[in-house]
Amino acid sequence: MSSIPQIQIRQTPALLGMETTKGEMSIRQPKPEMHQETDREQWDIEQYKPELTIDQSRARSAYTGGTVLEMNSRLTAGFQQNFLQGLADRAQMGNQLAAIQKPGNTIAEIYGGDDKPFPLPEFRGPASMANVDVHFEVRPTRIDFTPAKVNIRIDTAAPEINYDPGKLSIYLLQKNSLEIIPPAIDTVR
Repeated sequence: MSSIPQIQIRQTPALLGMETTKGEMSIRQPKPEMHQETDREQWDIEQYKPELTIDQSRARSAYTGGTVLEMNSRLTAGFQQNFLQGLADRAQMGNQLAAIQKPGNTIAEIYGGDDKPFPLPEFRGPASMANVDVHFEVRPTRIDFTPAKVNIRIDTAAPEINYDPGKLSIYLLQKNSLEIIPPAIDTVR
């Protein structure tokens, strides 16, 4: 019995190789920077010296008569008063002479009592304990205060994000093949 020749087929599959690396992500957040400036407080103090003012012009006027203008004005006013008083006295004497019929109104009695002189008018000012004016002025201390200021500035930085994607390498480890082997034919018989 003879066998039937058979064709042999050999097949090898393709083999693929894969290598992967993981992707990496890094996040870095720089620290914020803080800047602080302080404006110092400020004091401005102004202290005034006390002022003493003494006015002795009225006392000088009472002692010595004061200035020439003051003395002349007092003398002029006094002479005017003496003149008016003398005029009033003469008018009264004239009235007494007009009433000569009354006892005691004789010419000798009227003009005999007219021997007193008018005094010289006072050329000095009035004397008083209040003639010296003392004025003491004290002004309060001026204080200006400007409080301190703190200026704070914060500079922030954005986060730094880096991403390194993973890699995928695909390569052929084994090539696919197809082998057809014919049967051996025996040609010799």
